[in-house]
Amino acid sequence: MSHSKTQKDRLFAEQMLPGDFAFDDNVASVFEDMINRSVPGYKTILAMIGVMAQRYCQPGSVVYDLGCSLGGATFAVAHSVEHGDYSIQAIDNSAAMIERLENKLAAAEFSPTIHCQHADILEFPVNNASLVILNFTLQFIPLTQREALIERIYAGMNPGGILIVSEKILLPDARLNELMIDLYHGFKETMGYSKLEISQKRTALENVLLPETLATHQQRLRGAGFDPLDVWFQCFNFASLVACKPD
Repeated sequence: MSHSKTQKDRLFAEQMLPGDFAFDDNVASVFEDMINRSVPGYKTILAMIGVMAQRYCQPGSVVYDLGCSLGGATFAVAHSVEHGDYSIQAIDNSAAMIERLENKLAAAEFSPTIHCQHADILEFPVNNASLVILNFTLQFIPLTQREALIERIYAGMNPGGILIVSEKILLPDARLNELMIDLYHGFKETMGYSKLEISQKRTALENVLLPETLATHQQRLRGAGFDPLDVWFQCFNFASLVACKPD
């Protein structure tokens, strides 16, 4: 199995016919570089997921990384939780991502049992969960199916468990929303992306990544029963929430 160095994301560097963004082999091959250069604070989010996992991962329980991609959150949890008495379910519907994650896991040694599976998170059962992670995953789920997914996660969680939801967000004020988008595009330029790359990727994601306001996320989480909940991280139009299942 080859463990090549992270490839640089040049997927949108050429003029191309617009098509919807997909988590295919091309994206999987550059994903680590892409997400680190595309999400402000991504490394911090992963590190703090580890910190929260250390506190909330209950012995004998399961951690779910839903929409795990290459396992960034999975590895953050595995590196941080000191007791080995838990397992991680890393689930993604991209075969290319899961294949690469399996290669990464084969080269790593961890005390928790890590199961990675090519499956649909909308159908995957959640049980005995002390920590569930949706790290930039919900935004790719059809709007009409998000509520049912959150309710199913809540039902499968242990009392005292937490759900972490990281998302690209809309701001309710149109001017502030435009400002955040402009600042975000400026951030991407400082990370080495050209205006062409930024524009083409934005077009490719338009029908695929559907952001919502923080208020919408909070209302949905409260509706499912989570309490308390709040934003623990935000940079421009990217935010992460933590939602607790009451004891």
